[in-house]
Amino acid sequence: MTETMIEATDIGMALGEGAARVDALKGVTLSLAGGELTLLMGPSGSGKTTLLSVLGCMLSPTSGNVRIRGRSTSGLTAEQLAQVRREHVGFVFQSYHLFPTLSAAQNVQLALDIRRERGRRARKKAREALDMVGLAHKVKTRPGELSGGEQQRVAIARALVANPSIVLADEPTSSLDSDNGRTIMRLLAEAAHERGQAVLVVTHDPRILPFADRIVHIEDGLIVDRPTGEAEVLRLPTPAPFPPRAAAGNES
Repeated sequence: MTETMIEATDIGMALGEGAARVDALKGVTLSLAGGELTLLMGPSGSGKTTLLSVLGCMLSPTSGNVRIRGRSTSGLTAEQLAQVRREHVGFVFQSYHLFPTLSAAQNVQLALDIRRERGRRARKKAREALDMVGLAHKVKTRPGELSGGEQQRVAIARALVANPSIVLADEPTSSLDSDNGRTIMRLLAEAAHERGQAVLVVTHDPRILPFADRIVHIEDGLIVDRPTGEAEVLRLPTPAPFPPRAAAGNES
C-alpha cells in the first residue's frame, strides 16, 4: 500500500485585498501518494501554480489544511515551513533557477548546503545525482555552457539529491524539444516509480500525458468535473513516444 505524502483538504487561497482580492483557490482537496506521477492541468490563471506553492509550503493557505507525511502545516511559522520544505520537498522550475557562476555540481550541492550537508560527502552526493541524470561528464560545467535540456537535468538532480518525499515540477518541459522533454519526463517518472516519491507536474504540455499515473484538472480555482461529476483521475498506459521532433526551430 502506497503512503500518502501530501494531503490537502478544502484549500482556499485569497490573493490581494479589497477590490483587488482574487480567490485563486476555492476549496481544493487533493492527495499525492508515493510511487505516483500526477499531472495537474488547467488554463492560465486556473490556480495551478498557486496550488503548487501551497503544497510546497511556499504559501500558507487562507483556509483549509495541508498535511505532509502526516504532519499538519497549519500554524507553522515561516521558519518552520522552510524546515518542512528542506526535509520533504524538491522543486523543479520551468526556468531552471541555476546560478550562472556555479558549476553543475555546485548548483546541485546547494540543495544539500541548505540542509547543512557539506564537505566531501555532499560533493559525492552531487556527483552521483548528476550521474543519475546522465550528466556525470558535466560536473564542472557552468549553466551557460549547457543546453536547455541539460540545464533542466541539473535542476532535477538538485531536486532529487536530498531524496525528498515529494517532487513538485512547474512546467518542466514547456520550453524543451521532444527529445529533451521525453528525457525529463522519464527522469521524473523514475523518481516516482523507482524511488517511491510523490511527483506532481503542473503542465500545459499535451506531449507528456502518457507519462502520468493520474491527471487532475483545475479551472477557476476548483478541481473540475471531467466528465462524470467527479474530479477527473485517469489511468494511462505505458508511456508512448513524444511526437517526432521537428526538423528545425526547436531548442536543445
